[in-house]
Amino acid sequence: MEKARFGAVPVIGIDEVGKGDYFGPLVVAACLLTPENFAALVELEIKESKKVSDNRAKSLANEIKKRCPHSVIKINPLKYNELYEKFGNLNKLLAWGHSRALENVLSEAKQPVELVISDKFAKEWRLEKALMTAGREVKLIQLPKAEEYPAVAFASILARAAFLYALDDLSKEIGWKLHKGAGEPTDAIARGVYKEKGEAGLRAVAKLHFKNTQKVIGRLL
Repeated sequence: MEKARFGAVPVIGIDEVGKGDYFGPLVVAACLLTPENFAALVELEIKESKKVSDNRAKSLANEIKKRCPHSVIKINPLKYNELYEKFGNLNKLLAWGHSRALENVLSEAKQPVELVISDKFAKEWRLEKALMTAGREVKLIQLPKAEEYPAVAFASILARAAFLYALDDLSKEIGWKLHKGAGEPTDAIARGVYKEKGEAGLRAVAKLHFKNTQKVIGRLL
């Protein structure tokens, strides 16, 4: 594991962004870090996405994409709500996204990859059960606060940037500046969207199973 921390072995990191945000998509990203691209990327002083500004995250994501095989799975609100209503469980959605992103990067990798580190979002069996063919052949480690490993930190940057771009796009489409998070400023915007666009408008930009929906329209959908 120390070798993974210092870029001495090929390792895929996986992380997600958006699961705690009422507006915007759920995004899962995977990134392959190798000894060859580690040296160039470490000079950028990339940290966990929560520790950098929005603009910095976007800039760093561009640099990561140039150097690393990667995959970004973006589930926009309309699809997210459809899948959540089908599964009834956020962790199932997260497991599917992590597994799909991992499979995509493994198919792109030009060298053997033996280790995958994922941010832990549920019991280990949840993601293990969702793994696809290639994903079952690698060693998977799930850790809380896994962003201390560079490969996971890079994945978190990719996911953060994709989330921010998607939130900007949704804001333009709906005509309201959509907030990150799920606090009172978010509720105020949600009330405005619902009043102007109705339930269909809210469904297009928000994760409706959040309690914010009940605050806005008086019931959970």
